Amino acid sequence: METRGMASDKKNAARLGAHLVFIDESGFLLIPPVRKTWAPRGQTPIQRHHYRRDKVSVISGISISPQLHHLGLYFQCHPKNIQQTEACDFLLHLLRHLRRQVIVLWDNARPHKGESIRELCHRYHRLHLEALPPYAPELNGDEGVWKHAKGNLANGRPDDLEELTAHVINSLRELACSQTKLRGCLLQTKLPFSFSSC
Repeated sequence: METRGMASDKKNAARLGAHLVFIDESGFLLIPPVRKTWAPRGQTPIQRHHYRRDKVSVISGISISPQLHHLGLYFQCHPKNIQQTEACDFLLHLLRHLRRQVIVLWDNARPHKGESIRELCHRYHRLHLEALPPYAPELNGDEGVWKHAKGNLANGRPDDLEELTAHVINSLRELACSQTKLRGCLLQTKLPFSFSSC
């Protein structure tokens, strides 16, 4: 799908009273992401942490209301990798919260394809799935969600998965409460968004 096509979809969605939702998945490890920080000269900061590869997987979606007046953030956490079952559960979660038509834009990853996904679309005619072009994460506004969340968690040292999950949830809830930050996630893409009317 080309960028022009998505811009056209955006306009058609508004006319049809449809929500656009950008969806993506990511993982958060107990091994913390490291970012530059401040320290006294000559005293390199040392970060001690548990070397365990346990992680929490998250699927999220930024929704754009039909008239571009409101943005929403929906997410679910899982203790394992996101598969087709979790993707279906998340789509049902969106349908419970969003009225009218729902147009989902996501990549062509394995969890986004298969019999369960096709059955879901057959059962709910107001759900429409569109694949983003391959190798084009810069077109998915939901990528900004991970940049924000992982930036908040940088240089931290959670003791266990429970603590890590709590930090992830708090970070995403904070983002969900900020229309400005959600707009920033979409505006950093290469899509022609305009939120001057919001």
